[in-house]
Amino acid sequence: MSKTLIIAEKPSVATDLARVLGKELGKFTRDKSGAYYQNDRAIITSAVGHLLEQKKPMTEGGKSLPWKFDYLPVIPNAFELEPIKQSEDRLKKVLQLAKSKDVTEIVNACDAGREGELIFHNMVRYGKWTKPTRRLWMQSMTDEAILNAWHSMRSEADMEPLTNAAVCRSESDWLVGLNSTRALTILQSRGGFNVTPAGRVQTPTLAILTQRELEIQAFEPVPYSEVWAEFDVKAGSYAGRWIDRDWKKSDDAQSRPERIWDSELATVIRDRCRGKSGTVTEEKKPVTTIAPLLYDLTSLQREAANRYGFSAKRTLQLAQECYEKHKVLTYPRTDSRYLPEDYLGKVYGIVGTVAEQDPEFAPFARDILDNKRIKPNRRVFDTKKVSDHFAIIPTGKIEKLTGDAQKLFEMVMARFLAVFFPAAVFEDTRRTTLISHGGNVTDAFLTTGRVLVEPGWQAVYGRKAGASGKEELVPVQDGEEAAVREIEIRNAMTKPPARYNEATLLAAMEGAGKLVHDEELAAAMSERGLGTPATRASIIEGLISQEYIVRDGRDLLATRRGIELIGLLERIGLKTLTSPSLTGEWEYKLKQMEQAALQRDSFMEGIKTLTGEIVKRVKDFREAQQQVELPEIELDCPSCHAHGLKNTLDAVSCRSCKFSIRKVISGRDMTDEELKTLIVDGKTGILHGFTSRFGKPFEAGLELNDKFRATLYFPAREEEDAAGTEEAVKVASVTIPDLGEHDVMETAKAWKVPSLTIGKESVSVSVSRTILGREIPLDQVLKILGEGKSDLLKGFISQRTKRPFDAYLVFNAKTGKIGFEFPPREKKYPAKKTASKAEDKKEKAVKTGKTAAAKATGKTTAAKDAGKSAKTGAAPKKPRKQ
Repeated sequence: MSKTLIIAEKPSVATDLARVLGKELGKFTRDKSGAYYQNDRAIITSAVGHLLEQKKPMTEGGKSLPWKFDYLPVIPNAFELEPIKQSEDRLKKVLQLAKSKDVTEIVNACDAGREGELIFHNMVRYGKWTKPTRRLWMQSMTDEAILNAWHSMRSEADMEPLTNAAVCRSESDWLVGLNSTRALTILQSRGGFNVTPAGRVQTPTLAILTQRELEIQAFEPVPYSEVWAEFDVKAGSYAGRWIDRDWKKSDDAQSRPERIWDSELATVIRDRCRGKSGTVTEEKKPVTTIAPLLYDLTSLQREAANRYGFSAKRTLQLAQECYEKHKVLTYPRTDSRYLPEDYLGKVYGIVGTVAEQDPEFAPFARDILDNKRIKPNRRVFDTKKVSDHFAIIPTGKIEKLTGDAQKLFEMVMARFLAVFFPAAVFEDTRRTTLISHGGNVTDAFLTTGRVLVEPGWQAVYGRKAGASGKEELVPVQDGEEAAVREIEIRNAMTKPPARYNEATLLAAMEGAGKLVHDEELAAAMSERGLGTPATRASIIEGLISQEYIVRDGRDLLATRRGIELIGLLERIGLKTLTSPSLTGEWEYKLKQMEQAALQRDSFMEGIKTLTGEIVKRVKDFREAQQQVELPEIELDCPSCHAHGLKNTLDAVSCRSCKFSIRKVISGRDMTDEELKTLIVDGKTGILHGFTSRFGKPFEAGLELNDKFRATLYFPAREEEDAAGTEEAVKVASVTIPDLGEHDVMETAKAWKVPSLTIGKESVSVSVSRTILGREIPLDQVLKILGEGKSDLLKGFISQRTKRPFDAYLVFNAKTGKIGFEFPPREKKYPAKKTASKAEDKKEKAVKTGKTAAAKATGKTTAAKDAGKSAKTGAAPKKPRKQ
């Protein structure tokens, strides 16, 4: 009997298909191996994501391709595929099923979109399948959506344009990424192999971070002043800030109407207004805000990063868990924030289920149903704005989740319900106090306030009428006199632009089309930006793993290595790789291809030409660098003693042996005099201006080792080692649980327990007398060791933000190390009121869960500083790569 082979992208989807399609095709039984389900009419199996990848470049003899310009550009006549080793067994099973004589048709049930199309098409190519295929296009994993997709499958011809676009995107990324990476690596590998990855998406993303980092480094703070006054009126008092009524917006990002750049002028304003009275006028106007659009993956990642500090990768993991494992959310890898226009009935059903089964959100769901708020609305239902998948919404299944998954689910549920509520209405108050001094001199002080009048959609988030985003203003009558009670000058400094964090970088990647000047290319990028919602998290993680960027708490910053790469590409003239324009051009053409308006061969010819140009530019740049020779250095080679050293832009080297010193060491340009000192004396003094791979400045000296290579040395470390021999005096004894009684010794810099036996090792415990600016007294040291935890210590100073914070110091008896523990943070988002005792219990459980999660996962600024061992009391280290 002939059978249909159905191939899903992931095992969990195969399981769902077997359950749902079993209602129509007959019950499926699972194979003993667990690799597939079958009955008399069909077999259901799955990949595990991508099973195949582009084959690595090889020589004609089958050996790995050397990293030399002679072998570039790599442009194969035909792109070959090879199995991904981790999933090779799964591939063999899928190929075996496809070749089965019983199978007469194959159905592509991979995720709807380019990547799903590519996964299936690669299997067709590699397995050389000739059996007819059809496409099961599922935009949701609900039973109804699966059955609807089964009854309206698409033909192989229907999918050909999308398949072509998917394959072209994959092959193009391989060509540009591989050749760019190899060419730049060859260029950068003088004196050692230095892999330098580059690509169409990751390099422009790095350029965005690099530009911001350079802006911060070049920023010079400028002092300014503000004049604040406290005014007395009949009903009480209020504060106002002086503003320049003639101020106009300009290109100066630091300009503000309240900023006074001349300190003497600020003094004049303060003095002439002191003891005076002003006339009050007010403007009140209603301001409405409508609910945000439904979530796509990027907007969900951005808000989760802002609210909970989740990385983009973590949010995607949680969303996939809610989709695949719990079935409470729809497909998350979407770039659409809309629902199909025929989805009203489904939405009614979901809201009805929430009204009946979810105590926390039931009042809002009932409000939507009672007031018939679900209507055809282009901000929610717009088929034209639904791409491969629609927005992320609840499926209607209510399941008790825990931890971070519950937080994410609540975010999606709240947003889903909020879009059906009316706008929130605020009353904005703009109060101006004018102090006249005769003639044309009048000083204006501005006071603003906002009060929530009608909560609308914000009720879903716990907001109530009367709540104020700012301090509520005391009432005044128009024209009332306000006496200046106090007036002061507040001095400040301008601040550089903020570093990107996960949320703001995702927004920049999504909106990268704004950086493209060509209108057509910008329009093509408006839907996708740099990368796709499904790939942006991996792009960020890839840049971190390649040490181009680093996480500093929630901030992301370009490292010295990343900044140097962007600078190098600009010197070479490869703006193509640093600008989003290339992505815009590709997206524009791939869209045309998806609509059968552009041929695959035409697109690929352009990519091959581009690849050759990239390689040529890098090669020409290297040759140009090598040809520039500066006047010879009249010194003897320290290695072979030959006289006269070759001097180029890159290095000083010997013509007779392999001796060579690079002119840029750890991000620092070495002067000729410093190099001469190193060559003659074998060592320099301490030099300033080196930069670590994480972009942090440091001081060090240079010396020639026994192989005549330049290495860094750090006298400070030698001093610390010497300090270890300083005299220690016993000051107390302490009983450490499970480790017995031990002496506590005092040195000039620390309290120490010289020898503890932990497991099979002997360790020394040291607590610095001063940690992050906070003195640690002996009584707290004894408490840390004896009880495992100090009292709450106040006054630690963050090395990064310079702000004070409070923390406990704790002792880990398993490692012998001292660390930080932080008091629970106050909840930022108040829980909503519930209508019954059962709901009160639900609220209490949610609160408990959130508090526990905050303790487990919350990262305060103080936690960033705790990266440095409390043992040393020095500046905290960078967080490890995630």
